[in-house]
Amino acid sequence: MVLAVFEKLLLILGSLCLFLYGMKVMSDGIQQTAGSRLQAILGFMTGNRISAVFTGVSVTAIIQSSSATTVMVVSFANAGLLTLRQAIGVIMGANIGTTVTAWIVSLVGFQMNITVLALPAVGIGFLWRAIKWKHRELGNMIMGFGLLFLGLSFLTQSLPKIDAANLHFLDGFTGPDFGSELIALAVGVVLTLLLHSSSASTAIIITMALNGYIGFHFGAAMILGANIGTTVDAALASIGTKTNAKRTALVHVLFNIFGSVWAVFLLNPIVDIVQVISPGGENAPVAVHMAMFHTIFNVMNTLLFLPFVDPFAKLVSFIIKDKPEDAELKAYKLPYLSGSQDTPELSIVRVQKEIRDMAALVFSMYRGLSRTIKSITEETVHSLIEDLKRKEDYADQMREELTSFLMECMRRQLNRRSEHNVGLLLRIIADLEEMTDDCYSISLLLERGIRKNQIFKQDETEALSPYMVQVEEFLAFVGDHLGGKLSREQSQYAKKIEDDIDESRDKLRKLGRKRIEAGENVKTELLFIDFVRRIERLGDYCNGISIALANME
Repeated sequence: MVLAVFEKLLLILGSLCLFLYGMKVMSDGIQQTAGSRLQAILGFMTGNRISAVFTGVSVTAIIQSSSATTVMVVSFANAGLLTLRQAIGVIMGANIGTTVTAWIVSLVGFQMNITVLALPAVGIGFLWRAIKWKHRELGNMIMGFGLLFLGLSFLTQSLPKIDAANLHFLDGFTGPDFGSELIALAVGVVLTLLLHSSSASTAIIITMALNGYIGFHFGAAMILGANIGTTVDAALASIGTKTNAKRTALVHVLFNIFGSVWAVFLLNPIVDIVQVISPGGENAPVAVHMAMFHTIFNVMNTLLFLPFVDPFAKLVSFIIKDKPEDAELKAYKLPYLSGSQDTPELSIVRVQKEIRDMAALVFSMYRGLSRTIKSITEETVHSLIEDLKRKEDYADQMREELTSFLMECMRRQLNRRSEHNVGLLLRIIADLEEMTDDCYSISLLLERGIRKNQIFKQDETEALSPYMVQVEEFLAFVGDHLGGKLSREQSQYAKKIEDDIDESRDKLRKLGRKRIEAGENVKTELLFIDFVRRIERLGDYCNGISIALANME
């Protein structure tokens, strides 16, 4: 008897693990396949709360994980890609999008013999993934689909069918009374905390109801608990992040808790509505009732909170106040968010935002140089060196962190397109960091000129002005187009700027040589020529970055 029970428990555990593993493989495969499309969806994001909700629905429906979506939203809020109001809308939509899993499970997993398709899907997906071609990531999606439903089938078979007449001792815990609903709520929270996936826990709850372990009321309350338990991933992801990311995580926690609290008080009316509007009415399978409840609740919760996005944003901003140090240039650290690491395709979006920040840092350093050239004094040069040294150190830290982050992504399974783009991003990061080094070295060149009384003459400073402007325009052009792909016309424009800079460099070199021939201080003119050469190198780096952007896929 004991051996039989132990064997049954192992079967249930194995089936559950196969189901969870299949869900992960399928989700990863979808994200690898649709990574660039998800970036485009996020690019659609505007201040419009309605479009933000639809974005959350779309992304979550595609990747089949509200936890992954919310962790991604926290990550993007931390990187400055999303405002708090945009993040609120996406989180609301993610709760609706995650209901797709329940419908797939209830309509496909239990309404037809999915095992007939599951095993062939595993075989086809494995062979598809083994082929070395650009669409191999589709194999993960197909194989994950097969494993997921194979695990679900085994789980259904492993759980013994139980007659309600044999469960009299559970009547006190699984009835429609409020106490039972609170117990179910707590069980749903714990189950989701253990599984780290509300989609997975919802599928298990539906399976339990189908096998007679729990009734509709108890299962519905467990789904509400799963809605609370899923917030833990976003909360963990916000540890060590900026204020905006912490606020975003708090939005997810409060939205899901408040929604589950009001729903548990109105559970009976909601259940009655579900039984009326479900396909088949009260006679519909309990799996359909569960999926419908999951959808109705999340839609109602979103509609209830949607008009109050602005007050909601003010509330979390009041609870988590701004920190003055957020605006300061501190030691750079790119937190490795667990959810982001599970979705390397989406991590690239965040890195692109960090690269744009790095380019902005280069631009600010160059602007400091330009201002100082117009008024070269010992005081202005000393202040410039201090500022550029601090920023150059920060850029070194950015390069180290971003490179490590991208290399970690490379070690994971990326699709061919993303792998190609990551290689180009690594080159861009290296070029930007080299530019900060050059800016700092130019400031030291100016400091040497001050120390040895080799200051540029007024006519040289005036001749440098349009040359400096050309390079500044190139820097601005590069910064504006980071994160995208240059068109043919944009690439031609970048090449023209590079040619103009080279032409100006040659003219300035001739000016320096003519001044030497005219008897001017040789060391001062050599310093001038060296300055011109180093500024031109910044243009070369901009040209290299432009070429990399043109080769993006």
